[in-house]
Amino acid sequence: MPDQIPAQAPFRALAATSVGSFPRPAWLADSQRSEATFRMAGDALKEAQDDATIVVLREQEELGLDILTDGEMRRTHFIFHIAGQWDGIDTENLVNKTIYRNRTANRMVPRITGKIARRTAASVDDLHFAKAHTTRPLKMAVPGPMTVADSAENEFYGSEEELAFDAAIAINAELRDLQAAGCDALQIDEPAMTRYHDKVAAYGAKALDRCLDGITVPTVVHLCYGYPGGGYRQHQYEYKDLLPHLMQTRIGGFTVEYGRSSFDPQVLKMCGNRIIMFGCVDPGDAPVPAVETIERRVGEALAYIDPKQVWLAPDCGLMTITRALAQEKLRVMIEAGKRLRARL
Repeated sequence: MPDQIPAQAPFRALAATSVGSFPRPAWLADSQRSEATFRMAGDALKEAQDDATIVVLREQEELGLDILTDGEMRRTHFIFHIAGQWDGIDTENLVNKTIYRNRTANRMVPRITGKIARRTAASVDDLHFAKAHTTRPLKMAVPGPMTVADSAENEFYGSEEELAFDAAIAINAELRDLQAAGCDALQIDEPAMTRYHDKVAAYGAKALDRCLDGITVPTVVHLCYGYPGGGYRQHQYEYKDLLPHLMQTRIGGFTVEYGRSSFDPQVLKMCGNRIIMFGCVDPGDAPVPAVETIERRVGEALAYIDPKQVWLAPDCGLMTITRALAQEKLRVMIEAGKRLRARL
């Protein structure tokens, strides 16, 4: 068992949170897309992003979430926002790349043109702004090294492993700065890990561990098999083949997807006492589930894990659905948590 696993925060059992992204107000950007096209620029854009962040913080408070995010209102893309502050990556002159394993998907991605090195913090100011507008705990997310490598065209490094480790060093610096700025919980987004178990075994787990040097606040890795917008679900790869590799790292916990999967929750026994950010709501356009359905999903998992280590969340980000649908899905998730706590 690795040493110095980031601590679990003193949140209540079955604390309610989100993966991070929320639907953008229509006056800020084209809504219901994973990549934002903002409707303004310059000072007007910054003002609009500030306003949207305040709105989404208030929405989360009113819903009753325990661990808030800034809603990612400033991000055009979850890779670009962080990696755009690194040397060695060109986020302006994009190229087409086929990404995902066993899934047809072509994306315009940034190019790795030199050695990756972090110039400056990317999300610390975002955290400061959010902290100035809420007193509730905040969680911030950064992309993980495997996902950076998968979501970029490597034109410089001799191997993907070298690229991932330099990315891990840059990510670690961002996490350290967020921790120093008072972030209550951290999240490393690694959807690539769910479809490349061979790469996780070869170098991905070690690169994730490198991200955690000096990190002591609760930190989870976001593992995503399904995607916002109802994309093809790569469920031929399962947690039982992935989690053992990650249990050899210092990661504080795992986000796991059960809202729209049929995975057996028994596999969560292998997570020991680490945080389980339990995805119990489909983040796409599927209808809002009944409270009883979420209760049942979570209850099945509680047969194998302690409720004190569980955070409730949707499977993935909510940016591709309407604000009304996102709020209603969170509302029933929070109600299910209340009912379960009452029984406990």
